[in-house]
Amino acid sequence: MSALLSHALDPDARELDGPEPDTTLDEMARLLAGRRSVRRYLPIQPPVDLVDRLLYLGTCAPSAHNRQPWRFAVIRSHETKARLARAMGDKLRRDRLADQDDPGDIEADVSRSFARITSAPTIVLLCLTMEDMDRYREQARNDHEFHMATQSLAMAGQNIMLAAHAAGLSSCWMCAPMFCPDIVRGVLKLAGHWIPQGMLTLGYPANPGKPFRRMPPCETTLYLDEDDHHSTPTEPAG
Repeated sequence: MSALLSHALDPDARELDGPEPDTTLDEMARLLAGRRSVRRYLPIQPPVDLVDRLLYLGTCAPSAHNRQPWRFAVIRSHETKARLARAMGDKLRRDRLADQDDPGDIEADVSRSFARITSAPTIVLLCLTMEDMDRYREQARNDHEFHMATQSLAMAGQNIMLAAHAAGLSSCWMCAPMFCPDIVRGVLKLAGHWIPQGMLTLGYPANPGKPFRRMPPCETTLYLDEDDHHSTPTEPAG
């Protein structure tokens, strides 16, 4: 563990003047490239103080207007996880039946979602609030404010996932709460201005996770105003 991470995981340390000398790009590259989305965990709860530290590191993310629109609900009891998973599963079932999907596929999907939520030792529900964001006369500008809050929350979630990986934990992002925010808020009795956006399953990994494959930069990146020796994406034929 780098000195910077050790400092950041210290609950009494809140200010850093800058990177310490032993924090290098290579260390960060290993951390970023080594993270995996893991869906199966050992039946061991991460310590509460460690979860608190991870959430603090989440709040070190960039924040639109510095309004810090992120809100986190931590779920650790099996009963609460099961109640939430059942309510979300019922909504998933209704939606897919309305889509006229195969009933067998639907039940398999619902069961898989229930298992993922209830088998994770800790769940971190990621919510945003618009309470402190700017308000405008035009709906378009209000929509931009919502997107800015969403981006801030997503960056906080990424911080939590990377810090968890550095601490020997694994995580997986689930977007399901976006499809049923009112249900999630009702089951957990959250304040009305908490808008569920996603959840992180969190725990000690039971497996290393699957290697991910990423498109090369030459297919995703366009350098503007550069010499022709830079590789750039091309328009697809036809």
